[in-house]
Amino acid sequence: MGSAVERTDEHVREYLIYRGFTSTLKHLDSEVKADKEKGFRVDKIIDQLQQFIQSFDLFGLKEYWLYLDRRLFCRLEDVYRSTVNKLRTSLYRYYVINTIQKGNLEKTQEFFQKQATELQGQVEWRDWFILPFIPTPEQNPAFSPYFSRQWADTFLVSLHNFLSVLFQCMPQPVLLSFDAEVQKMISLTEENEQLRQVLFALQTESRDQRDADEMVHHKLPVYVQNMDRLGDTELDLVSSQRAVSNTSTPSRNFFSTFLPQGRRTPGKPHQVTTGSSPSQVAVSRKEPPSSQPAKSKETIQTKEVKLAASQASSEPASSQSQQPTNQSTHPRHKRIQEHEKERKELFSKPPPQTPERKGDAGEVEPPAETSSEPADCSSPSSWNSRSCGGGTEGGGLSAEQPFIKLSQEEYGEHHSSIMHCRVDCSGRRVASLDVDGVIKVWSFNPIIQTKATIMSKSPLLSLEWATKPDRLLLLGSGVGTVRLYDTDAKKNLYEMNIDETHPRILSLACSPSGSSFVCSAAALNRSGVESAPRLPIPVSGQLLLWDTKTVKQQLQFSLEPEPVAINCTAFNHNGNLLVTGAADGVIRLFDMQRYESAMSWRAHDGEVYSVEFSYDENTVFSIGEDGKFIQWNIHRCGVKQSEQVLPQDATGPFVLSGYSGYKQVQIPRGRLFAFDSEGQHVLTCSSSGGLIYRLTNGEPALESVLSLGGHKAPVVTVDWCSAVDCGTCLTASMDGKIKLSTLLAQKS
Repeated sequence: MGSAVERTDEHVREYLIYRGFTSTLKHLDSEVKADKEKGFRVDKIIDQLQQFIQSFDLFGLKEYWLYLDRRLFCRLEDVYRSTVNKLRTSLYRYYVINTIQKGNLEKTQEFFQKQATELQGQVEWRDWFILPFIPTPEQNPAFSPYFSRQWADTFLVSLHNFLSVLFQCMPQPVLLSFDAEVQKMISLTEENEQLRQVLFALQTESRDQRDADEMVHHKLPVYVQNMDRLGDTELDLVSSQRAVSNTSTPSRNFFSTFLPQGRRTPGKPHQVTTGSSPSQVAVSRKEPPSSQPAKSKETIQTKEVKLAASQASSEPASSQSQQPTNQSTHPRHKRIQEHEKERKELFSKPPPQTPERKGDAGEVEPPAETSSEPADCSSPSSWNSRSCGGGTEGGGLSAEQPFIKLSQEEYGEHHSSIMHCRVDCSGRRVASLDVDGVIKVWSFNPIIQTKATIMSKSPLLSLEWATKPDRLLLLGSGVGTVRLYDTDAKKNLYEMNIDETHPRILSLACSPSGSSFVCSAAALNRSGVESAPRLPIPVSGQLLLWDTKTVKQQLQFSLEPEPVAINCTAFNHNGNLLVTGAADGVIRLFDMQRYESAMSWRAHDGEVYSVEFSYDENTVFSIGEDGKFIQWNIHRCGVKQSEQVLPQDATGPFVLSGYSGYKQVQIPRGRLFAFDSEGQHVLTCSSSGGLIYRLTNGEPALESVLSLGGHKAPVVTVDWCSAVDCGTCLTASMDGKIKLSTLLAQKS
């Protein structure tokens, strides 16, 4: 929202300059400089608060917070009033702790003197009035947590997230949507240009195909393909130029005397050497096939000569009467001459050789009857098997792609990078989570529509749809809790406290039966910051099994050789097997009937980011920090079936660069690959959209078949919802955009 406000301010300035409103422009600039909301830039608001705290300006801090309360917080619902009060209390405590850490006890005593009337009646401040009189408060058990760097960072991050979500949910004026409309128009223009290019390519291909068909028809004798229709048409064209009153024009019955109705074989052309009139050439084309007996051929030739002679004798009389007509229809006469020239070229070719039958004197063996009908170019089934018109000169098409991208839509309700994006079991709803802790539950059939919005006070790290019922959503936080959320009722059903020593819920997986779910809990990084660089020693973790009906922990799995953070989990189709990928690079396969590890092996150099069962469940696929996509045989521990090195934009860490050296790095959290309904193709991440590969049994293990595209930022997680022949691919990127690509599978 902050960037949109800045661009809108620039547009307003440009408009005022254009209109000549210089005084208004001066007032605008002065008010922008004194803007306490900092253009809705959360980072600048946090900097302003910290500036008041570092300079011990208690009055300025109170006034600024009161302004934010009157301008922003008072518009919130009553349910958020307690959150605002907690943030204000933490802000004042942050100020007091800073005065003690800087050794300015006068400011500490000043704070309690000026705030005594306001704070003495509040329970949370009752024990804080003795703080100025304690010699070493940082060693006091009651106050020592507030002197830690972790508490200060947690408070600032919580305040930052609260303001970010608040600005996202605020009603915006129409003018602020100008930038979004411009971006939408740009994307629509780009899409129209792409569709225009596709249409042009299709038109070009259709024109080339039509030209190829015409070329083939010119090379083959036309009468072979449809003798009845073309014979009458050509004969009528010739006879229309001659007003012969006594001689009748040969009709369809004339050709039907010698040629059977239906499929015909090319005949041996008879070269007429006497006479050069068009009628003679036209008649000489309508000869019987070479498969006719010799006796019949003599009879036909006799009739042809008689007919040609009678027409030749009538030419002098008809030419005088037709001379004015020929002059008035000169273009048509020219076309007729071109047709006659083509006929002569066709008849100038050597006749086909037909085998003779041994033992029968003077008779020719009839060749086998073949189809002379033209190829059906409108049938899609003929595109790959043969070129239209026969041979390869017609310009055949390449092999069919396994998928056709029918459409691509965008869901743009998020305003920060996506962490997770998952479709429920029924394929009707999608749950998406961004780094600000905002969860959107939405549907895409028949239209994209938001069903619920969930805003979390604590940071969220994982989500998973429950299988039975599929309306429930499991949400894992960064403070050791898992929530069960009802998306229809839009309320929390349960909140489970997992483990305080392992507060980060990295992965959730619900069993297909819906009776239990697996939860991966990990300890904090050494620095206490989620985005800290990875350490050579893996972080400690737990793998727990919880019962969804009793909402109680059933057991804790044994992780050998040492407890380690589990990054990803997946069940097989019946829930009897569970596969996990850990931070130590080890894949563990658990028997869920005995609740013990069946096998484990080191799979990657570095962490395992994502792991899934194959379609036949005889193998598992994994992507790791080393950038490899590996297929493992679960019947032979640690045996690779295939291995493929993927680019960094498919495996992470994902990097989004901006202006002035800005760089955002995101560690993979969601699913990095997904299979289609038959397990023959896999969808992966890329820098500009999803990539679909075909799984092969040879080398290389992956064969690229389709690029979905559509993104301007790196894609960080994917999912594939398949139903019959149509499937929807979800690709979510670091700019908060989610693309829905509808595919049509082409069955071979």
